[in-house]
Amino acid sequence: MDKKVERRCDSIPQCDSISPEVASFTRSIPPAHYTFKVESFSKILKMFPGNKEAKYDSDVFESGGYKWRLSFYPNGRNICNGKGSISLYVVIAETDSLPLGWEVNAICRLFVLDQIRGEYLTFQDANGKVRLFHAMNTEWGVPQFVSLTTFSDPFNGYLLEDSCIFGVEVFVIKCTGKGELLSILDFPITGVCTWEITTSSLRYAEDVSKEFTVGEHKWELKLCRNAVSNDDGKSCMKLFLSLCDWETHPPKGKLYAKYTLLVRDRKVGGYRQDVTDHNWFSTSARGYVYNFHRGFLDRTSMLLEGSFFVEAQVEIMSVVTNFTGKK
Repeated sequence: MDKKVERRCDSIPQCDSISPEVASFTRSIPPAHYTFKVESFSKILKMFPGNKEAKYDSDVFESGGYKWRLSFYPNGRNICNGKGSISLYVVIAETDSLPLGWEVNAICRLFVLDQIRGEYLTFQDANGKVRLFHAMNTEWGVPQFVSLTTFSDPFNGYLLEDSCIFGVEVFVIKCTGKGELLSILDFPITGVCTWEITTSSLRYAEDVSKEFTVGEHKWELKLCRNAVSNDDGKSCMKLFLSLCDWETHPPKGKLYAKYTLLVRDRKVGGYRQDVTDHNWFSTSARGYVYNFHRGFLDRTSMLLEGSFFVEAQVEIMSVVTNFTGKK
């Protein structure tokens, strides 16, 4: 163990001595939402006259679209059995501006810095419990956050040169209603497109088929005659299968489909070249390409018959739809 300054084990506050519903741990990362530093801690009690309970409310800070503040009790919150300890609370503020019947779910953490070791002693609800704030419950905190004996002991590092640092994090849990539904089809939706390519159409660099329907979507084929292969850089013919109505057909999402792309000549049982694959189709992946070797055209009877056929067989196996719930 580091011999510079060791924290006394019997002075570390245990969560069981505070509340079985509160967990404590240490971390080096500073609080994300608000830091509260006190200088001349020994003089702070003199600010409060007579028997008035010492309490300081921080400025308002914002987190998760709501206003919050930190309530600091330097001599403990007596009504909550915090006497002899520092009590620290996070409070939702400016609730008059919230709608009637408002509720806010949040995960809250409270911090005090060990200035010697650069670690924050952190408290939060045990087991990741989400705290519900509403008109009758506007605060959460730890009345026995740290005992004044432990806090004042210089070996613990919480109070150095009469200064200390506290902090708070509030993570508001909001349900956006957004999500997606994955549907596995018991009976896949199938469709076939047969497209005749003529010698005259091959005069152009590319040609596009008429739209065809499989399921609720429209598809198309595109044939690029003088494309370049991604594999060897040689000239090839590319056949491209794509969805052509994704942007306009609600609901947007994605679908998983098995497909076969093939080219064959006009002769029944004549030469054919094909590929079978399966992929997700979506707005960012609307189509897939297959390269057919240029030499294939020379082996078909299209030069004699005047045309050949391109086919696509599509089998939709599952569909994912996006949804947005009501606020």
